[in-house]
Order: sequence, then structure tokens, then C-alpha cells
Amino acid sequence: MFQSTYFCERMPEIVEKVRLPKVKAGSLPVMESFYTIQGEGANTGLACYFIRLGGCDVGCHWCDVKESWDESRHPHVSIKKLLDLVKSSPATAVVVTGGEPCMYDLTELTASLKDAGLQTFLETSGSYEITGDWDWICVSPKKFIAPLKSSLKKADELKTIIFNKSDFQWAENNASDVKPDCRLYLQPEWDKREQMTKLIVEYVKENPRWRISLQTHKYIDIP
Repeated sequence: MFQSTYFCERMPEIVEKVRLPKVKAGSLPVMESFYTIQGEGANTGLACYFIRLGGCDVGCHWCDVKESWDESRHPHVSIKKLLDLVKSSPATAVVVTGGEPCMYDLTELTASLKDAGLQTFLETSGSYEITGDWDWICVSPKKFIAPLKSSLKKADELKTIIFNKSDFQWAENNASDVKPDCRLYLQPEWDKREQMTKLIVEYVKENPRWRISLQTHKYIDIP
């Protein structure tokens, strides 16, 4: 059985917002990488290899991977090594997430993945310019740092986390800047899922251009 590969360190009690980090050519800061099932959004249920990059300055207080925020706590892994890890699994698709992966130039990474015949999926807040060659781009905008309009226009999927009632209007504001065929998703924040899911159901029924995204990987207890 394929074993997950982790590049983790324990997060301190307080994590400062990270600067835009400088990285060595041909490498990226990696918090963890693993082969699993995509649990949310448009590609739910698809087997994918996940590469979670370290570094994020968005600072969502409800973030479930705060240990990713400080880039300096995660080793810089060569793109060649990352490709070897992906190829050691049966994966045909790779999800690059974070943290905020677009803090880095991802052109070389996606070129290597594409050369190996792999599909490339990106998960980003949209707060930085998107680089690289992607088969699917999911933009999940956060109020803490607003997304760039240029990032929203590239989105194949807009996934808004619903933490309170005002987030519905936030979702609509961002939906006005995406391309016509972009898929629109509303996803309850995990700790408020019982309350927010009910509101999302009613909202989607009244606004059927939206769909519901659930974090199914948490319900079935997989990474």
C-alpha cells in the first residue's frame, strides 16, 4: 500500500504572517505530500496526489492547516524529488494546495508534472497572481485578503467557505468576476457545518446556479 509522505513540523502557539519568501530555483517549501481522494469541490471522489506548500499570509482564523503558514518551518524539496514521489503512487492527477501556493512561481513544477503526463489542479485563495499550466483552477476567496480579479477570471471553480450569513454576499460579489462557465460552490466551515449547511441548502434552492460542496474526506476520515 502506498504510504503518505510528510514534511511536517509542529506549529508554535502564535504564527506570524509570513513574508513573500525567496526559494531556491528548482525547489519549493513543502509541508506535506500524500496520495488520497479529493474530498471537496468539483473533483470530489477523484484519486489525487496532494502537494501542500508551506507559506501563507492570508491568516484565516478558522484555517485547519495553520501549521502551513510559516514557510521557514518546512523544508525546501526539489521539484525532481516531488515528481519522484508523485510517480511512486498510482496518481494521474496532482493537486497543489497550501498554505497559499501562488506565493511561488509554479511554472517549473507544472511543466514537470505535465511532461510526466499528469493532470494539474490548483487550490488557491486568488490573492496572488496565478502562474503555471493548470487543467483545473479552484479559487477559494477569503475576506482577509481579497482575491485578484485576474485570478478570479482564471477560475474553473469558485468555492466560497460559509462561516456566517454575510459570506453569501461575499460569494456573490466574487461570482460576478468569474468566467461564465465557472462552477460555483458554497461550502460550510467545518466547525459550523451543522448551522451553516442548513442555510446553504436553502440558499442553493433559491439560487440554483450555486452548488453545495462538503468536506467528504472529513466525514469518511481520510487525509
